[in-house]
Amino acid sequence: MADIPSLAEASRLLVRRKLSPVELLQDCLDRIALHEPALHVFVTPTFERARDEARAAEARLARGAALGPLDGIPIGHKDVFLTAGLRTTAQSRLLAQYVPDSDATIVARLAAAGTVLLGKLTTYEFAMGGPDFDLPWPPAMNPWDLTRMTAGSSSGTAAGVAAGFILGGTGSDTGGSVRVPAAYCGIAGLKPTYGLLSRHGLLPLSFSLDHAGPMAWTAEDCAMMLNAMAGHDPADPTSTRRRPPDFCADLGRGLKGLRLGVVSHFHERDNPASPAVRTAINGAADFFRAEGATVTEVVLPSLQAFNAVAHVMILVEACAVHQAELRTRYNDYGTLLRGRLVPGALISGVEYVQAQRRRRSMARTVRLAMERVDILLTTASPCEAMPFAADQRMRNLDLPPFTAPFNVTGQPAVTVCAGFGEAGLPVSIQLAARPFEEPLLLAVADAYERAHGWRTRRPALAQGHAA
Repeated sequence: MADIPSLAEASRLLVRRKLSPVELLQDCLDRIALHEPALHVFVTPTFERARDEARAAEARLARGAALGPLDGIPIGHKDVFLTAGLRTTAQSRLLAQYVPDSDATIVARLAAAGTVLLGKLTTYEFAMGGPDFDLPWPPAMNPWDLTRMTAGSSSGTAAGVAAGFILGGTGSDTGGSVRVPAAYCGIAGLKPTYGLLSRHGLLPLSFSLDHAGPMAWTAEDCAMMLNAMAGHDPADPTSTRRRPPDFCADLGRGLKGLRLGVVSHFHERDNPASPAVRTAINGAADFFRAEGATVTEVVLPSLQAFNAVAHVMILVEACAVHQAELRTRYNDYGTLLRGRLVPGALISGVEYVQAQRRRRSMARTVRLAMERVDILLTTASPCEAMPFAADQRMRNLDLPPFTAPFNVTGQPAVTVCAGFGEAGLPVSIQLAARPFEEPLLLAVADAYERAHGWRTRRPALAQGHAA
């Protein structure tokens, strides 16, 4: 296949029997054979298993017994999701040979939908320590430019989708780990409402802020994946009992009457964005206004305030997760993760409780602001993908991320490609909605994508490098 289809496009071709799961898989495997040596997307590939699953999907489609719209779709799982009988490493020496005996709930649900698993995907160590070259596996490279980061920690999923190795995959997001890699790699990444997706079988980083989410080429793709992933899970005490809606139901709806709030101080003062990102945000606001939306300015707490709360919570809770191993296997952790975990032991209980109190106050402020608007508009990254830096030890302290606010509030947020910057690399917008309003959020993101040409452009990969 000359062009790489989106997940939704491939699904429609499979249903119409214009494409077979075996052919679709082989296209992915051909690209992997050519470019995986440079991109490092996979920790544990499962290509033979994928061939068996693709043949099984083809047989179901042939007899009219498809398991759903994801039947036969090639995917991958970030290597922090447990997979029965398949190594789950979290990119760490501590789990280098760990083989779980059960699947994460999300893994099981996507398998039941008929997806074809190509393997476990590169992450940062325990979703926190990276990009680090002091690990058994190298970090994933950005398919748009191998000198640039994919960001983290869902790095392999983002790179794999952008390169066409997989059509969708799982990510986890504690402070932006779905949305920032999506922004850097020019794909769509959704952090759903806290509690919408089960975290059972997801190796924890921060119990208060961890989210699971889908990553794919388009917002429509994410909506299709979310339909298979969502639902109450009694094994996860944070799982909502709300009956999940059809997340594709609002796709194609008009935008007339939509109330959009632009959080300008995020990208103008709190963390000044590049000219290309500002142009993307302003262009998006103009588009929504032309489609009949009302556009207003919204003022929220600063990115620095959100980041201070998120940083304290992540450091303390991650240190608690790893406390025993830090005492007994300290040197088995990578250098970056060691440096990020230890400060959590120096934060007092009083400071942690104050961060939790401040979190509730900030969530209330955002909730009140969103009584006047339906969608917030900002970005996921202030610039194009950055070059690999010499020192990544304490990132986010000087320039706070645009994504952390929505982990603090727990509301859904999606990143989609919004053009390209001066270096020819993707830039993004980020849209956020009220809790459990994913159908509206994905419909707005989908409308933006369909009105622009960004989704027709893929990384111009060449042997050994990206053009």
